[in-house]
This record gives sequence, C-alpha cells and structure tokens, in this order.
Amino acid sequence: MDHLSVNIAGQRIAYLESPGGRGSQDDRAVIFVHGNSSSARTWIPVLTGGFGQRFRCLALDLPGHGQSEPARDPSDYSLPGYAAVLADFARTLGAADAVVVGWSMGGQIILEAAPTLQDAAGFVIFGAPPVASAAQFPEAFLPNPAMSAVGSASLSESEAQSLAASFTAPGSALATSEFVSDILATDGAARTALGSSVGEGRFADEVAIVAELRQPLAILHGVGEQLVNLDYLRKLTIPALWRGEVQLIPDAGHAPHQETPERFAALLTDFIGELGG
Repeated sequence: MDHLSVNIAGQRIAYLESPGGRGSQDDRAVIFVHGNSSSARTWIPVLTGGFGQRFRCLALDLPGHGQSEPARDPSDYSLPGYAAVLADFARTLGAADAVVVGWSMGGQIILEAAPTLQDAAGFVIFGAPPVASAAQFPEAFLPNPAMSAVGSASLSESEAQSLAASFTAPGSALATSEFVSDILATDGAARTALGSSVGEGRFADEVAIVAELRQPLAILHGVGEQLVNLDYLRKLTIPALWRGEVQLIPDAGHAPHQETPERFAALLTDFIGELGG
C-alpha cells in the first residue's frame, strides 16, 4: 500500500492507494471517505485485504485530519468544503468514474458532492442518514451522550475514548485505540467549524438528493449501530437504493469496515459486481 499526497486547490491532501487494479481486468477505482475526527487509515483492513488487492482503492485524509494539512479557511471545514475537496480529488487522481464509499460524516460529504460527481459509478454510505435540515437530526440519530464530543475543539483522552466506544457494537472486542488517536490528532477547528456550519444549515438537502439520485446508492447498517436510527433510514424514499432496502451487517455497529471487514468488503464487491459495464 502506498502513502502518497496530491495538491488540491493549493493544499496538500494525503491519501493511501492500494495496488489493486494495476494491469488486471478489475480496474474499477474505489474512493473511500472517512468520518469526523478519523483518517484514511481507518480503511486499512479493507485496503490490505483481498478487496484492496483486486480494486484500485484511494482513501484520502480530509483537511485537518490524518496527514493532510489543516484547512486554510475555517469555512472549508464544512460539508460543502469537504465535498469540493472530494470532487477535485476524484478528478485529479483520474477516478471520476469511481465507486465512492463514505463512513459517517464521509457519507454526508458524498451526498453533498453527488450532484457534481456525475461520472461516479455508484455510492455506498453507512453511519450517514440523509437529512433535509438540522431539524431532522433528533429523528435520524439515536440519543447518545458521546455525540456531544463531535463539536468540541479540545477533547480529553476519556472523552475521545467514549466517542470511540460509540463507533462499535455494544460488547465489541474491537480495540478502539486507533479511533482514539485519530480523534485526538484531528484539528479541533474541524469539529467546531463543521458543527457551526451544520447548525447554520450550510449543507444540501440530502433527502432530496437521494430521492433524485440516478446512480445506484447502497446504504449499509450495522445491526449493533449506536448512533444511527434504522427506522428513520427505512422511511426514506430512495428509488436508486441498491437491492431496494438497507443492507444489515451482523456483529457490527457504526464501523463495520473495522468490526467485520471481510463481510463489509464482500458487500462492496457484490455492489460493484452488480453495477455492470
């Protein structure tokens, strides 16, 4: 796996690239977008497995996360700001026709960017319930005290551990130390500015976007999810929804790519296989 960087609008964006797709028939590119206070390394279990060996996987560090530079303008720490980075990243890396996969905030970024990602083959989101406005948050998300941390500039180790624990299914044996280190390493302004922009309504109507989406959209959901309301997801009107329903993943919570990476990768492989062309 290669650790690389690229210049996007004058900013250095770090990313990981798997060896898959090189000289093989499976030349489909897959772009992975991490969540709030995470980084590209959250995708390593998928990129280093059979999926990453088969497909060209590109996982970027969003501004202020991982190894990427902080945003030069705090207003770029917003869903529209991140969506612009994603769209430029796809074009610059020659992956405009990729399948785009987003976890948590990464899923919201994908929905924000979807109208500009006209050549994308399809989208996969999880931990990211589409909302029309901030007023829908109480219905779309489950009540969890750990979520108060996502808007804080500075977090203690114990607060980061509580937030990381909410990413897994209750009783999960998965170690959360990497989640914690990513949370603590994230630019605090990325959390506060994002929270402010969302509170001000500076994001697209995601419900309208999924209702009009022409590319296939897969929505995955861990059975042990502690943050997202499955009943809310099932109420949405999504004509392009893959297989016509939310895909449940047993033995996983908010982070199935970490908790059950083989099952997660198998679903991605099936989704790509059913795209055709």
